[in-house]
Amino acid sequence: MRILMVGHYPPHRGGVANHLDSLVRELRRRHEVHVLTYGPIKPRGFERELVHQVRVPPVYGLRGTSFAFLGSREIVKLHHEFNFDLIHTHFVGTTSFTGVLAKERTGLPLVVTAHGSDLEHTAKLTLGRVYVKKSLSEADAVITVSHWLAKKVMSLGASAVRVIPNGVRELEEVDSGKREVITFIGALRNYKSPETFIELAKRFPERKFIVAGDGPLRERLERSAPPNVRFLGYRGDVESILSQSALLVLPSRREGFGLVILEANSLGVPAVGRRVSAIPELIREGKNGLTFKSFEELVEAVRTLLKPKENRKSGKIGRRVASTYSWEDVAEEVERVYLSVLE
Repeated sequence: MRILMVGHYPPHRGGVANHLDSLVRELRRRHEVHVLTYGPIKPRGFERELVHQVRVPPVYGLRGTSFAFLGSREIVKLHHEFNFDLIHTHFVGTTSFTGVLAKERTGLPLVVTAHGSDLEHTAKLTLGRVYVKKSLSEADAVITVSHWLAKKVMSLGASAVRVIPNGVRELEEVDSGKREVITFIGALRNYKSPETFIELAKRFPERKFIVAGDGPLRERLERSAPPNVRFLGYRGDVESILSQSALLVLPSRREGFGLVILEANSLGVPAVGRRVSAIPELIREGKNGLTFKSFEELVEAVRTLLKPKENRKSGKIGRRVASTYSWEDVAEEVERVYLSVLE
């Protein structure tokens, strides 16, 4: 098959870019996969001929809408050159609407994947809701990365949904001595609730806490943080951070999937996550971690999982859980979706 992927892609950062990077690598074992992404970027050398871009203004609101219309025009041009079999867009909103407009002009089948914040944020905006509903109704197939998201897209008009969770890339453990750090990994934005992590650090002054990530809340968080919290900024070496961690804490108020839970589990690190969205789909209560609703439940969960015996047991189960989420399996499931829309 000759496939066109549309969405954020390296060197862009973030969950969608990481998902797309891993999926594309796996699919390229058997197919020719092109990518259309937001420019300006400098594609990696090994795929320079396969990555295409649309230059858009770096202004929130204008950026996405510009990509929808300019991107659809670019897809038509690329289709004339490469003769794609289908379009697969990632992130429901302006990005998926790019595929809707292109489908109208090319007749190509359209697959749309919902990742999380697209439905939690974009669908609540007046114009964004139009993009979301139109994309879900016009797509030939809709994929979500969790069952929680599947219910969301069904409520927004999708008629049939396939749940295909994210895979976990293989992380190499780094020998960093004793695992004693309590870790937060993620964007420093409101929906990730990093302030909850800072409050947690105040309850455990004898423990080391690490915040790996950046965002608009960083300056405020640093001012309010106790001395046992260290801010690392954005880091690409998640394995070295998790290799020194005793526990991962994910206090997000919403998560379309929560991949960092499985990344932690893959290195034997149990996780504590808020009991919302898709997080309970990944944290099997009392096995690879614990979930919480209230702050006091969080404190108690952390106390429990810091006990050496509980920590070792949950970490061991976590490795087994993470091993069931492979990108090879994800790619095979996605291929089945492709074949269903090409029939």
